[in-house]
Amino acid sequence: MRERRYALKVLMMSVLILVVALVAGAWHWHKNADALWQIVSEKCVPNMARTGNPAPCDRVDTAQGFVILKDRNGPLQYLLIPIARITGMESPALLQPDTPNLFAEAWQARGRLAEKRGAPIADSALSLAINSQYGRTQNQLHIHLSCLRPDVRRQLDSLNPQLSARWQPVTLLQHRYLIRTLTEAELNDESVFLRLANEIPAARAAMGEYGLAMTTLPDGRLVLLAVARSWLALNRGSAEELQDHQCQILQQP
Repeated sequence: MRERRYALKVLMMSVLILVVALVAGAWHWHKNADALWQIVSEKCVPNMARTGNPAPCDRVDTAQGFVILKDRNGPLQYLLIPIARITGMESPALLQPDTPNLFAEAWQARGRLAEKRGAPIADSALSLAINSQYGRTQNQLHIHLSCLRPDVRRQLDSLNPQLSARWQPVTLLQHRYLIRTLTEAELNDESVFLRLANEIPAARAAMGEYGLAMTTLPDGRLVLLAVARSWLALNRGSAEELQDHQCQILQQP
């Protein structure tokens, strides 16, 4: 009898995992997964070359190999997208030394949100995020520049004293993250994608399973957060979950 109950449990768990995977797959493909790539390659870059106007992008930087695009979701959210065809976290190109330091470029571009708002925005309210291969809707790499969730801001503030340059696990929004501090010099010196691959065991062989996010701490340090997808934990590796595209944090005193 006990063996039958155990077998039933295993069967139910297997069915649950299958359902979650199917739902995630359907959600992933319900849109045109090449829409961002088409905007970049067929509109922004050609328009900039022909007329000097990057529209519909806000900026085209051919020297550094990226564009900045205003996202339709949220009043202030922007996307940094490479000009080269790079699908996402799983792409081997991210581990090549000649690939632009996209996270560093995105952080340098954060002032665009304040320009759009027409008022200064503290770095503590801002964040970067990229989703895993399983938690994205587009098959062209894009880094979200947006506001941080207020509850995540409070939790990171409380964790600040115990955080260091050593990766350590924390739970945010009921998901397990690995988190470490980072200086701006370190951000500029080495791609966070290479840092993830080199510093977290087994990550290099499973880069597509990870999402990454970055924001600041109260003492001015940067903090890098990595989340790996886990079907059992109903976690698709979407680091974007740490962001609030409606920017409620800017309404708080």
